[in-house]
Amino acid sequence: MSSHGQAAEGRSNGVVLRLDDVHTYYGAIHALKGISLEVREGEVVTLIGANGAGKSTTLRSINGLNTPRRGRITFEGRDITNAPAHEVVKLGISQAPEGRRLFPRMSVYENLEMGAFQRSDRHALKEDVDRVFGLFPRLAERKDQKAGTMSGGEQQMCAIGRALMARPRLLMLDEPSMGLAPIFVERIFEIVKEINEQGTTILLVEQNALMALDAANRGYVLETGQIALADEASALRENEQVRKAYLGET
Repeated sequence: MSSHGQAAEGRSNGVVLRLDDVHTYYGAIHALKGISLEVREGEVVTLIGANGAGKSTTLRSINGLNTPRRGRITFEGRDITNAPAHEVVKLGISQAPEGRRLFPRMSVYENLEMGAFQRSDRHALKEDVDRVFGLFPRLAERKDQKAGTMSGGEQQMCAIGRALMARPRLLMLDEPSMGLAPIFVERIFEIVKEINEQGTTILLVEQNALMALDAANRGYVLETGQIALADEASALRENEQVRKAYLGET
């Protein structure tokens, strides 16, 4: 087991997030058809699957942007199934969304500040900005630059940094490697591991199944709104079905 795996293994095994039989719709479209999963404290858990499998919808169901019609979502033992998005952030879940969604005309520093807008401990913000700049030295160099003028990889770093500014106990990452050059993809995944080792539990949605399973402790494979497979990440990497469908092997 990697030191990363041991670090996560050594922490409490308490369940941070649980989804029980969650059904979510877009109008008449039944997008999630009974999703049940859990994320334990200290883990990196990944959701993999083809486009349209329901990965992002699962995150939207958790973060309050799509309320499930059936089923239950609990975070640290508290029912958040019908909680609005701002309440979910306040409780300790934050997300770096697919496509980054930065404020392009604001500086990097101002984007980071926006990540902390719900916090009352404004005096502690410098500590968190320093933490983000420690993880992403490139952002420190560009702190006064308009976020929209940076490269895709730098914008992704800023989006993850902004999510960390909320001091989440669960960080959700939606397609962090999408559209990035390979060198940035590797760096982003190194940082995902580093954030986890610093004590943040992570739920990761990712198209690059190989990188995701390398970074994760456990994984769930989604197919058309249902969980097709759930296992330790190392077992999923060796699973023939997964290798053929998601790792590009024949």
